[in-house]
Amino acid sequence: MKSSHMRAKVAVLGLSVVLSSFGVAFSGYSGARSSVSQAKVDASALFVKECATCHGKDGQAKTFKAKFNHARNLTDAKWQAEVTDERLYNSIRNGKGKMPAFGKRLSDPQINALVSFVRTLKQ
Repeated sequence: MKSSHMRAKVAVLGLSVVLSSFGVAFSGYSGARSSVSQAKVDASALFVKECATCHGKDGQAKTFKAKFNHARNLTDAKWQAEVTDERLYNSIRNGKGKMPAFGKRLSDPQINALVSFVRTLKQ
């Protein structure tokens, strides 16, 4: 009796490992595929949709809402030189000060695309 229980447990464990490896393999494949499609996301359009209300379409933060919320001028070369990509990513994902967090609305590839786009705004 003990032997049959042990065989059943081993069989279930083996089946679980096999099924989970299929899940990992397929999720990695679909994740890689979605990363490619996310990488092709139009960061400029995403910026206009999510960020321009406060930072302005040009990133200079000259809108009324920008002045009211003290939004950052993203084109400032000095600031661009001082801030790391990691800090930009964290600010977008987790929010900072009056800036809301976008981590639940945007995927990691979308946030990374925004970080890259913000870098293009440097004057």
